[in-house]
Amino acid sequence: MSAPSSLSVLRQAQCVLHRAVPGPSNVLQATVQKRHYAAKGQQQKVSQKKSQSFKGNKNFKVKASAPKKNSGGAGAFRPLSASQLQKPIFQTGRADEVDLRSFVPELTTPSHVGNAVAFTGPDNDPMRIFGLPTNILLEFRIASKPLSVIRDITVSTIDKLQAAAELPSSQTRLVMTGSRGCGKSFLLLQAVEYAVRSGWMVLYIPRAISLVNSTTTYTYDLRTQTYLQPEFAFQTLQRFRTVNAEKLQHLHTSQDIPLDRRSSLPAGSGLVDLIEIGTRDVYLAPTVLSALMEELGKQTRYPMLLAIDDFQALYCKTAYRDPQFASIKPWHLSMPRLLLDYASGRKSFARGAVLGALSTADTTYRTPLELRKALGLPDEQPTSPYVKMNETKMEYAKGLQALPVPEKLQLDEAAAVFEVWAKDKAVTQAAPKDELFMAEYSAAAGNARNFVQGILGTFTL
Repeated sequence: MSAPSSLSVLRQAQCVLHRAVPGPSNVLQATVQKRHYAAKGQQQKVSQKKSQSFKGNKNFKVKASAPKKNSGGAGAFRPLSASQLQKPIFQTGRADEVDLRSFVPELTTPSHVGNAVAFTGPDNDPMRIFGLPTNILLEFRIASKPLSVIRDITVSTIDKLQAAAELPSSQTRLVMTGSRGCGKSFLLLQAVEYAVRSGWMVLYIPRAISLVNSTTTYTYDLRTQTYLQPEFAFQTLQRFRTVNAEKLQHLHTSQDIPLDRRSSLPAGSGLVDLIEIGTRDVYLAPTVLSALMEELGKQTRYPMLLAIDDFQALYCKTAYRDPQFASIKPWHLSMPRLLLDYASGRKSFARGAVLGALSTADTTYRTPLELRKALGLPDEQPTSPYVKMNETKMEYAKGLQALPVPEKLQLDEAAAVFEVWAKDKAVTQAAPKDELFMAEYSAAAGNARNFVQGILGTFTL
């Protein structure tokens, strides 16, 4: 009896299990329902998060923020258009009051020392095309017109240029030295303006620091094993062609010019055609610029002036880095190396000169010890005979001559500066002129830049 009863119990249990296990349709339906409930739960959670994100007035609407204006450009001394200066307070009539003679070579004589002149050149004037140092640019923006004063050092520098017009540039390599604000950059600009108006060809680099502060692109060249700066070379070619367009029409190549990635330029081609190749392909610009300088060094029709401001930067440590993140030497960059070749006399123009001006405005690029020794300048800090000097820098600085700029303005030169700014309404009209002049001249100790800053500091509306 026990066995049948056990068998019946097992059969009943199987029947119960068979009824309890759902079929395929029941499983699918249960699964769909579970997924539906899960999705619905997620929606409820998300809605709860949204409702909790901000607790405040339901009628409050967040307004879209207005796009921010670009504040990248420098706004200092930026002139406004004439249409925005219609109020009577802006009608100063400064242009009618400042009446100055234009700068011409005939005014660079001892009889004109202490006279103020204006730089009113054509559209291709060097200071418009090549640019200006920052300190001069700011002064010219404040003044009604670009101006300068003929000094004794101006006359002596022009005399040196006149003597160098028939000599190789290797014999006239001058570097203007002096304290900060004594007028080195102004003197270099006067030399450039004189050269252009006297039939010279001019290449003016107003900010040589831009060649070494890692602000331009650079690429490694396997052929020369140096780092090329195509963008800066491209801009230099464009500016040089604009300033010297008329003279370039009469010059031609003396030999075939090999060019990378294209056929050579045959001998007898115009230098304008050579420059055109560099301005069409930016990556050929360094090669074209080097070839152009070689051809300019061979021609004897026009004297050539190479003027470099921030000259000491060519000898300083650069901000460029190689793949190992080591600092690249300036003579391993194409543009500084090209300028150093002519500054050191390794390369020379058949007729012309090389002028440089030291700058102390940027303390990152101080005059190195090797350059100071070559120019005979005193050391900025105590040094010993055991200080190690770079032989390459000494080689590039060999033969440079210092052109000292006077530390102080003479009284007649300072009086001309004061008179010009007074006519330009930079001096309070009610202030006594003689007392103010002597006070500012004494406070500045005769320094040209400090004297002008002192004059502008007295301006009141």
